[in-house]
Amino acid sequence: MACTQITDTLSIGDGYPLTLIGGPCVIESEYFTLKMAEKIRQICDRLGISFIFKSSFDKANRTSLDSFRGHSIEAGLEILQLVKDRIGVPTLTDIHESYQAATVAEVVDVLQIPAFLCRQTDLLLAAAATGRAINVKKGQFLAPWDMKHVISKLEAGGTKRILLTERGTSFGYNTLVVDFRSLPQLRSFNYPVVFDATHSVQLPGGQGSKSGGQRQFVPYLARAAAAVGIDALFMEVHANPDLAPSDGPNMIPLVNLEHILKQILCVRAGLEIASQAEFNA
Repeated sequence: MACTQITDTLSIGDGYPLTLIGGPCVIESEYFTLKMAEKIRQICDRLGISFIFKSSFDKANRTSLDSFRGHSIEAGLEILQLVKDRIGVPTLTDIHESYQAATVAEVVDVLQIPAFLCRQTDLLLAAAATGRAINVKKGQFLAPWDMKHVISKLEAGGTKRILLTERGTSFGYNTLVVDFRSLPQLRSFNYPVVFDATHSVQLPGGQGSKSGGQRQFVPYLARAAAAVGIDALFMEVHANPDLAPSDGPNMIPLVNLEHILKQILCVRAGLEIASQAEFNA
């Protein structure tokens, strides 16, 4: 049974409802972050979906030196603490350096290892040592079966509270493609699998000094992933993606979120009915 405990009241995996990991790419302001967390939580509550709020205090892997990265670690964590206290939902954020792990773990419920850094041994060991759940994104450059080495590092660091995220594979220049075979291949490691629907449509560096994206394809990929089988869905969401300081072209507009999630739930329900019919045959 693939299952990972996030908090005392939230687990992801077999036998648990779908979880949405969602929010703006980067923390912009206290007011905006709290408002987004509240709006997304309300949608998830209506649909019976578990929710983990995601936003990065720092985007250290931006294309250009001039791109907006976010806030200091202190300011970012203060805002994420407010999300937990006022909105009442678990939080997730990226870490990029080993020294950040312990400090960030004092506030957030899930430490996220960015795809570019998924093989960084010291970062993985530092994250594992915190005892927090770890969401590690499969690198764009890795085969799904190569994630066994990433898992081994985390387990050696003392944790089995692991989530594995598929976020697309490099396909030539400035393009990603999703091989949906990777979802069951990742699941074979007996950890819950997350599909990152918004970064999978990213066009890395596709706009010269910044990345582009094709958000119009997010619903299609998300439905496909749900049909294959996932435990959680990762989607970056913004009130107005065209004005977002980071990853706007691939983020989902907040106004479209509920409709997309309803489609995902319909696909999952159909998959469960089909599986039950097969079992009874």
